[in-house]
Amino acid sequence: MQDSHRALFTSPAEFIDSDHPAIVAQARRITEGVSDPAEQASLLYEATRDGVRYDPYRDFASAQTYRASDVLAAGEGYCVGKAALFAALCRAVGIPAQIGLADVQNHLATPRLMEAVGSNVFAWHGYTLVHLGGRWLKASPTFNRTLCEKLGVATLPFDGRTDALLQPYDGEGRDFMAYLADHGAYFDVPMKFLVIEMARLFPKLCVPGGMRGSMEREARSLTPPPA
Repeated sequence: MQDSHRALFTSPAEFIDSDHPAIVAQARRITEGVSDPAEQASLLYEATRDGVRYDPYRDFASAQTYRASDVLAAGEGYCVGKAALFAALCRAVGIPAQIGLADVQNHLATPRLMEAVGSNVFAWHGYTLVHLGGRWLKASPTFNRTLCEKLGVATLPFDGRTDALLQPYDGEGRDFMAYLADHGAYFDVPMKFLVIEMARLFPKLCVPGGMRGSMEREARSLTPPPA
């Protein structure tokens, strides 16, 4: 990567605010004593995946839903906010990062979420791209470990050396996630565009102030009790 490109993709942005004191402190704490960029990225990914609960019931008209430092402070966020947080943490330790957007098909969403979305196709899913080993790798820190356990899906690891996109199958081999279309990579979250698109595509989901709720509680209710 050219020095100019490295400088660009390690620079702070409005939503990938890698210069925020809380982001800088978190990134340094997680990577303390670790010098290998791939290992650093793996640690930051895991901290984002499991340290921030997945919440698809956010206020999609609020900038806080998309800004990395706000997602970190809240301890919960949806896919784009979590992707922005992972990118910000990577930039804070000098790893070039950006976000990507894609349409995905989700076969195992909860009934409440499916009703709010209106289908099992989720447009503008956010993931992160990090530049390691001379190439851009894709990683999706969306689903935290406890949610995956309730959904019967293995957590998605990222080793900093290969792509880590959403799991195609659940623990029983059933279809789980599939990528339908990739909309490319972005230096920063295109928040204004996403606000308009989310409201257009998912009017039931994008209520003022957010729907409120917990996907983990919904997933728990779907889990049969032990025999």
